[in-house]
Amino acid sequence: MKKSFLKPLLLAALAFVTLSSCSDDHDTIPQKEPTYDMTGFAKGADVSWLTQMQASGKKFYNSNGTEQDCMSILRDLGVNSIRLRVWVDPADGWCNKKDLLTKAWQAKNLGERIMVDFHYSDSWADPGQQTIPAAWNDFKDDLDKMKAAVAEHTTDVLKYLKDNGIDVEWIQIGNETRTGMLWPLGLASDDNFSNYAALNNAGYDAAKAVYPNAQCIIHIDQGNDLGGFTWMFNGLKAAGAKWDVIGMSLYPEDNNWQKLTDDCLNNISTLATRYNKKVMICEIGMPWDSENAAAMMQKMVDGCKAKAECLGIFYWEPECYGGWNGYNKGAFDSNGKPTDALNAFKN
Repeated sequence: MKKSFLKPLLLAALAFVTLSSCSDDHDTIPQKEPTYDMTGFAKGADVSWLTQMQASGKKFYNSNGTEQDCMSILRDLGVNSIRLRVWVDPADGWCNKKDLLTKAWQAKNLGERIMVDFHYSDSWADPGQQTIPAAWNDFKDDLDKMKAAVAEHTTDVLKYLKDNGIDVEWIQIGNETRTGMLWPLGLASDDNFSNYAALNNAGYDAAKAVYPNAQCIIHIDQGNDLGGFTWMFNGLKAAGAKWDVIGMSLYPEDNNWQKLTDDCLNNISTLATRYNKKVMICEIGMPWDSENAAAMMQKMVDGCKAKAECLGIFYWEPECYGGWNGYNKGAFDSNGKPTDALNAFKN
């Protein structure tokens, strides 16, 4: 009688312990690490200011308010590609080849694909300035020596990256070169694209020698302005210029974003057909506190992804916040957290 009473109690106790152990095991099972799709359509960010911001003490926070490194925040939001500029001999060292490598390593370690943006200047090269580097001024009127300098600089930077284990998928030969590069020698005009084409080709050939599979980009601002693109690429084509991808910038404002984005999306298809080349939005941005920024980005990401001829879209310096360098078109708020504009990259 006593044995038959104890047996059920022992079995019940054993079952309780077993269930408790299973429950404890379940509670301690580590959460599955997130996976990231780093292939296909490029959902990108230019974060060239990042190391300088970090050195100044800037912190970044995810949407939950947890401090995290900036590139990881961007990757968690769907960014799969990083764009980085490089200057020839910047006075403060930022954006030289060593600083470029530091950021490229951060990107590589997160599985990001990389675009290198050559400015061929000691500072900003854009539609208003394409200033010859100080070290190249002695041959500012000598096309052959300038071509050699472009080739040498391009080779030096890219070989430095490659020797340090960095793969590069896209290479810009110049930045927003609406009227050429390395002025006045490489200034483009209605009757003279030859110097610009020759300088571009020097960079193109040097880039391909280091990274044969990389795609080289000629990058123009105002992606909504079809005439500016056809003027440039008609002239370059006639002058024998080489390029793989047509790059665009687009910076809408609240009072024109619908029209500018419509025009830009239409131009992508028109230019791809006319020149038989793929197109990339290399820069885009809108004031971080605009109520239209998220809708603009969603429209552009969806519109670009729907076009097989478009390779991707890169937000320019989204990490900027708090009035960094006076730039207000980042995509982080005043507390260092990402805004809704970056949600467009999630899918």
